[in-house]
Parts: sequence; structure tokens; C-alpha cells
Amino acid sequence: MSHSHDHDHSHGHDHAHDHSHDGPPAPGSIDWRLNGVRVIKADNLDTNTAQTPGMNRAAAINKARVGAQKIWAGTVHIHANAKTGAHHHGALESVIYVVSGKARMRWGEKLEFVAEAEAGDFIFVPPYVPHQEINASESETLNCVLVRSDNEAVVVNLEIEPVEKPESVFWVDPIHKHP
Repeated sequence: MSHSHDHDHSHGHDHAHDHSHDGPPAPGSIDWRLNGVRVIKADNLDTNTAQTPGMNRAAAINKARVGAQKIWAGTVHIHANAKTGAHHHGALESVIYVVSGKARMRWGEKLEFVAEAEAGDFIFVPPYVPHQEINASESETLNCVLVRSDNEAVVVNLEIEPVEKPESVFWVDPIHKHP
């Protein structure tokens, strides 16, 4: 084992071995028609997940639906004025794409930083960043696509007084449970 390890690091052409010990499947060993690219149509998202008053959520890409191992993706529709409490998502990375509406993000040790995003914008939330998500509109639903780097829903609620109190409507989605 140690010889193989030394070998990998002493020769540049063996660099690929560091990434995967499985390698690509043997030709003809996988039926790509059944196990290849998948299109999940907008009207075929999986709403068979816990629903919460004030929002609708639907999974498009997860392990159960398409066999995804490393990512989760779906849509989230959040009521006007909805907010989360202060939290982070552990080692998870999250990407939020705003389809319509306006999102306000607060983050930092005391949620001292703020940025807003609207239709067409992407939001990236790195691991362990303390943050709060807010629907910045008093009348318009915030429609987003949420992608995260794991199927595990990790939420660590923090003892930070949120800058914007989440009392009106709680933002709850596949990763943000109601407190």
C-alpha cells in the first residue's frame, strides 16, 4: 500500500489515481439509456416531502429520485416576510439561485454583514458561515432553486440574536426546520 502511495506522488502521470480508485466503468457494463442523463420536468418534482404552511418545497435531484450521491437540488417558495433564525450548515456548501422575488442575506459572527439578491442572482453560502435568510419583500413570494453539497440536512442553530427577528413567518425548507 505504501509503495503505491509513494508511486502516486512521485510520478505526475499517475496523478489521476489520487482521485478515484474505481475508474470509469468498463464499456458496455452500464445501460446508459437507463442510467445516463436525466431530465426532471418542472411538473414532475417530488412534493412528497413534509410541507409547511407558508411555503412549498419540491425535490428534483436527490438519492431517492435519481441516485445522486453528493448533491441535493430542489425548488423553494417562501412567503413574503419569512425569515430564518441565525444558523449555519456545518460542512455543507449551499447555492441559492433566485428565480423571482428578493432575498436578503445577513451573515457574520453577529450577522453584521448584509447583501440582497434578486431574480437571476446566485448566492453561495460556504461551510460554517453564521447566517440568516430573509424574504426582503412584504408582498412577493421568493422563489428559489436550492442546491447543496450533500444529501444530509445539517442545521446548527446559533445563539445569536437575529438582526431581523423571525417572528412574522418562519422560513422553512428542506434544510431549515421550524424551530
